[in-house]
Amino acid sequence: MTDRCILRLAGDDATEFLQGLITNDMNKLANGPIYAAILTPQGKYLADFFVVAADGAILIDVAATLADMLLQRLTMYKLRAKVTIEKTDMHVHRGVGTPPPDAYPDPRHPDMGWRAIRRDPPVESTVDWDALRVAHLIPATGIELTPDTFILEAGFDRLNGVDFRKGCYVGQEVTARMKHKTELRKGLARVAISEAAEVGTQIMAEGKPAGTLFTQSGDRAIAYLRFDRAQGEMAAGEATVTRLPD
Repeated sequence: MTDRCILRLAGDDATEFLQGLITNDMNKLANGPIYAAILTPQGKYLADFFVVAADGAILIDVAATLADMLLQRLTMYKLRAKVTIEKTDMHVHRGVGTPPPDAYPDPRHPDMGWRAIRRDPPVESTVDWDALRVAHLIPATGIELTPDTFILEAGFDRLNGVDFRKGCYVGQEVTARMKHKTELRKGLARVAISEAAEVGTQIMAEGKPAGTLFTQSGDRAIAYLRFDRAQGEMAAGEATVTRLPD
């Protein structure tokens, strides 16, 4: 994948440093790579990524569009911590089916296949990743996941991307409050759609805004919905949209 970037963290404090910043528990790395995010103090999304232990260091597999911002953000938080943070020239490979020896399963969902971090550039994949994402309601960086996103509305608990027992991290208070004290009134959902419509098309229900359309694959799509209005048939431009059962 050429749209990913690998950051490398090393040093005595690397694990503890990330533990205080990201949504998932770094102790889980003992069992394999984890999926996580870093948030603003107000609990909103900044970046999502995979965290991988490798040769005494920690690798972060992040969208290339967010790599510089994430590097800058981590450096800002570093202060006196004994940790180095740098970009690498490594590449992400991924596929489905039997994984190669150096691969690890995508922690978000078993059907998302495997990932591997290698020095050599990847070959182009023939897998329809959008179809898999839509089928399993998995948001993508820069599409469903934007600076306005609250990660629980994007399903991070279902995607193994947040740990509610690990203790403090940046944005933890807002995330915990959404989990334990409120019922989500908005969030991502799968919808049936009658025809193609552009990403970002507003979804209307009885003349009122009910959400936004995102990734589409055939007659299915991911949408961000106001659940109280997402009843019956809705409209996204000329297309008819209906929420599918969870």
